[in-house]
Amino acid sequence: MAGHTHSIGDARLDKAVTDWLTWDKNPKTLELVKQMVADGKKEDLQACFGSRMEFGTAGLRAAMGPGISQMNDLTIIQTTQGFCRYLEKNINDLKERGVVIGYDARAHPASGGSSKRFARLAATTFVSQGIKVYMFSDITPTPFVPYAVTHLKLCAGIMVTASHNPKQDNGYKVYWENGAQIIPPHDSGIAQSIEENLEPWPTAWDDTVIDDSSLLQDPYQSINKDYFKDIQKHCFHRDINKASKVKFVHTSVHGVGHKFVQSAFKAFDFSPPLPVEEQKDPDPEFTTVKYPNPEEGKGVLKLSFALAEKEGARIILANDPDADRLAVAEKQESGEWKVFSGNELGALLGWWIFTCWKEKNQDPEAVKNVYMLASTVSSKILRAIAVKEGFHFEETLTGFKWMGNRAKQLIDQGKTVLFAFEEAIGYMCCPFVLDKDGVSAAVIAAELASYLATKNVTLTQQLNSIFNKYGYHISQNSYFICYDQKTIHDLFEHLRNYNGEKAYPKLCGKIDVSSVRDLTTGYDSNQPDNKAILPTSKSSQMITFTFANGGVATMRTSGTEPKIKYYAELCAAPGNSDFDMLKKELDDLADAIEEYFFQPEKNKLQRKTE
Repeated sequence: MAGHTHSIGDARLDKAVTDWLTWDKNPKTLELVKQMVADGKKEDLQACFGSRMEFGTAGLRAAMGPGISQMNDLTIIQTTQGFCRYLEKNINDLKERGVVIGYDARAHPASGGSSKRFARLAATTFVSQGIKVYMFSDITPTPFVPYAVTHLKLCAGIMVTASHNPKQDNGYKVYWENGAQIIPPHDSGIAQSIEENLEPWPTAWDDTVIDDSSLLQDPYQSINKDYFKDIQKHCFHRDINKASKVKFVHTSVHGVGHKFVQSAFKAFDFSPPLPVEEQKDPDPEFTTVKYPNPEEGKGVLKLSFALAEKEGARIILANDPDADRLAVAEKQESGEWKVFSGNELGALLGWWIFTCWKEKNQDPEAVKNVYMLASTVSSKILRAIAVKEGFHFEETLTGFKWMGNRAKQLIDQGKTVLFAFEEAIGYMCCPFVLDKDGVSAAVIAAELASYLATKNVTLTQQLNSIFNKYGYHISQNSYFICYDQKTIHDLFEHLRNYNGEKAYPKLCGKIDVSSVRDLTTGYDSNQPDNKAILPTSKSSQMITFTFANGGVATMRTSGTEPKIKYYAELCAAPGNSDFDMLKKELDDLADAIEEYFFQPEKNKLQRKTE
């Protein structure tokens, strides 16, 4: 098809479309593009070919469909070719050690894309270059990929998943040889390498070559065996688990988690949790939920509540579809269900993991070697526990990539990293996985609940004891939706020039601002030289305000969604336990942030709807 027959007046777009028609061998996406060209659908072509998906530290995340802006066979081939060349440049023994590839159960019949298909094409790319590939023969939780990288000492890992995103999306998540997600400069290095390797290599489309290749190995059985053996080192109360009468309901929300959480319970000598039947098998349509995201609270848990009521279960464990995150709900005396926030569960798990460690380590010196981590937008409760108990607490930038990389550095220095968490219901309870892991978190939460039950204490009561001992930490997180990049940019620039030139706000409504840290520009008013200690990133917006009343609030843009998020927390000193008063103070702070810093009416922002 000659270039001029579908010219749309933009040379770069024309070239992208022409290349596509030459290179794409997937009949469905090829046909969709040919149809757009034939019908002269300029806007559709612009949407599909205007710009390539951005390869960032989270890898790729986009809708499945035709064109360079979406996830499909050709963009997976191009991405993997770029990643492969980047690895060859940076790692000497790549061929011998190889890479691991995992995938979830997502599929998009209209464009012929699926996680398994994408994984096979990625494997084909590496095998064609003589590189050993460990590809799981079946769906696995995301944490199995970083586990395999570390456990088998591989060079890299790829997980094809869009986690808890809507059903039409998919993603391509990348781990480095240290077992953690990539951080800069690898993201931009890989992105550049993708641009340099766009034309499919000769055997790129022939995925049958991997079927009888000696370079392809299936780690499914061995990783399953070893993971559930390793997890047992984190089981501290086997006798209680064996005898436990606590009933648990578990949902995998149409994702991969069911089988693996059953195995984890077995490894801890529990009787199996009761699965939500309608949601236990993988279903790329996520038929029973609007969004497959347990973070969205009660809507996703409707079927879990119903099963729990029927079976008389008091606790619900919910994984997201790739089983790297965990939500927990507990039935209250009143008959209502309480869904714990990510911060509350972080407090419970952090307290519990430290308590178990302390029982095993009586030497008072040992605690000085112990670390816990949390991202900067997560609750500071671990800091309060650390101060009182004598271990170290460190903050990192948002995202498990930072906590995983920092944990690895600390472990390499001989430190003990016990726990890391982020408020988005992500928990690293077993540092043999340097990423969030909803499988280990589920069974450790179950052991905590069973232990407390022997003392007639609920999770909710234990959370209050933690707050009474270490100080109340209550948080409120929310977001506004905004599709306009300029509005977002202007909103943050307004905060940097609040009262005239280059000055941040001194007040938020009536509440005094005591310090400001801006990780977009690298400014921190708390440091003697006004320079922030945490790494800064010009490509994303993030400002943290500390208030005179003990409040902290961070405003930031999301890396994967059109949202401006905020995270507000009130940290009270131990002994101040007037919860209602603290809650009112937090609500006032959140209202003031929305009204004065977001200005939703002026900026035409869409509020989070339940």
